[in-house]
Amino acid sequence: MTENEFILADRIAKIKSVIEKYGEENFYISFSGGKDSTVLHHLIDEALPGNRIPRVYSNTGIEYKAIVKFVEELQAEDDRIIIIEPSVPIKKMLEEVGYPFKSKHYSKILELYQRKGMTKAVKVYLGLEPAESGAFIRGNHRCPKMLEYQFTEDFKQRVSPKCCDRLKKEPLHEWQKENGYKYGIVGIMAAEGGQREKAQCLAFKGNKLKNFQPLAPLNKDWEDWYIKERNICLCKLYYPPYNFTRTGCKGCPYNLNVQRELDTLDKYFPAERKQCEYIWKPIYEEYRRIGYRNMRPLDEGRQTTIEEFLVNMDEKKP
Repeated sequence: MTENEFILADRIAKIKSVIEKYGEENFYISFSGGKDSTVLHHLIDEALPGNRIPRVYSNTGIEYKAIVKFVEELQAEDDRIIIIEPSVPIKKMLEEVGYPFKSKHYSKILELYQRKGMTKAVKVYLGLEPAESGAFIRGNHRCPKMLEYQFTEDFKQRVSPKCCDRLKKEPLHEWQKENGYKYGIVGIMAAEGGQREKAQCLAFKGNKLKNFQPLAPLNKDWEDWYIKERNICLCKLYYPPYNFTRTGCKGCPYNLNVQRELDTLDKYFPAERKQCEYIWKPIYEEYRRIGYRNMRPLDEGRQTTIEEFLVNMDEKKP
């Protein structure tokens, strides 16, 4: 047995034991249509053949069209796939609660500053007090020097990590409550880092199980092996010519490679690219202003399409 096969056997045994202990009828899968949740979907079926655990997909309104189509095609063949469509006015919600900036961790602390001023946690994050005073500090995480200007009264843009909660978590929890499910199965990996770096297989709230996260101890290398070994079909965005590495909310400012994503959208899905600019405009403008995440001015480096070339030629005619 190879190491990857041993890990697979361990995960299958873990899934069986947890589901058996808490009852299959109490679980649902939080399904995004992305790489991790697709692997989770197949892994659960391998561990529990014939299971009836629902896979719930929240179509937020800023999902890639290719992902929505992928989920709809799965649903046509598998009645366990459930699509919910939260009626959240995205732009209005962002303007009211705040936009994401840099990371969830950063947004959380900046939101705290904007609500309560220089609390101890904020001072620790800015390096103004020792780490033991702060509740939000993980390891050596500190505010980047280039972003310290945001912790002043001069920075007016409202920032918050709550958009993920409003668009995905809250609608899923509402569906869970309405349909009597107790636990979510979530495709989180600790290897992804950030707020997930301490993810455990079983996530508790107090003494009660909240989520089951069977992928938590795995990494991308094992995941790629499993996909190849089981010939799992992913959404087309993960394959050439697109080669996406993530497919969360399109154009999300948390994405480390947001400019690369926008370039790909500009080339293949220009309408979706325009939607990103409309939704995330205030943050994109700030990223560009300070040269953050290598974001270029909107039209810099963009090739003119044949259609645009012909229009320009027509406009130049006497």
